[in-house]
Amino acid sequence: MKQPYRPRMRRASRAGSILQQLFHAQGMEQKFREYRAWEVWEQVVGPQIASHARPLRLREGVLEVRVDQPIWMQQLRLMAPEILQKLNRALGEELIRELYWRRGTPRKEELLEPSPPPAKPLPKLTAAEQQRIDEAAAALPDNELQSSLKSLLSLQARLNKQRREKD
Repeated sequence: MKQPYRPRMRRASRAGSILQQLFHAQGMEQKFREYRAWEVWEQVVGPQIASHARPLRLREGVLEVRVDQPIWMQQLRLMAPEILQKLNRALGEELIRELYWRRGTPRKEELLEPSPPPAKPLPKLTAAEQQRIDEAAAALPDNELQSSLKSLLSLQARLNKQRREKD
């Protein structure tokens, strides 16, 4: 089968710019802007607070933060408006609208190092799930990018499926 004509590039594109275009096309740009909160957290709150409190997840503008001790949680609740303001200023826009404090041990190393692969094999995807992934990747003009995106989305879907089965 003949490949469609694609003009030669004058110079190679940076991988970051290609990924940025891909994520923008998939509507994921907003999520990446929001998740910069993890990068700036220690800078915003300082090393002492960061050693006791770590971002856990972000949902619809609410940043959930895990705090290791009740006394720190109480203090951070009092500081929440100031932390929220500094956090949004560091992000450059009003992305986080609320902080939710959760008791637990923050594990900085979990955020920095990838988790080990699961012990048991990942569950298989149904035909409908695979079709949704194929349709999402079909918008990309480059076959190599399509293949990479399908692999990534497929792995993520299988991991999500495994997590749901555990619950």
